[in-house]
Amino acid sequence: MNLQSLLRDFLFPKLKFGLTSIIATAIDHIIYLILIKYLIESRAHFISYGIGMIINFLLQKRFVFMLKRRVYIVFIISVLFSIFGLIASTFLVHNFAKIEFFSNHKYLNKLAVTGIIFIYNFYTKRFAFEKEYTKL
Repeated sequence: MNLQSLLRDFLFPKLKFGLTSIIATAIDHIIYLILIKYLIESRAHFISYGIGMIINFLLQKRFVFMLKRRVYIVFIISVLFSIFGLIASTFLVHNFAKIEFFSNHKYLNKLAVTGIIFIYNFYTKRFAFEKEYTKL
């Protein structure tokens, strides 16, 4: 694999995914920071994640992945993967909050979980949109 194909096939898709994810994640985090004043961490996360998930789908459909399935099928698969990601990330947020450091730094809790879920999301969304799962 030469440098050009490495950039084109490996790094560039993740960069585009990362940029759209930054936008959706920023919205997710802003909503989380607003809701955390009124709700416990896991409920605030659940709501903010759901909103971020929909925004992320729309951005990825437009800018990141090639649609190789019908859009409603991609949306259903994407939502199913996202629901699992939501469950996993809510579990992580809840359990990280039991650690004193993350209990004292709630935003870092959310940030750590976001990093973990990023990799999961890239490969599951690529599969949903492009039926591709073998390339790293």
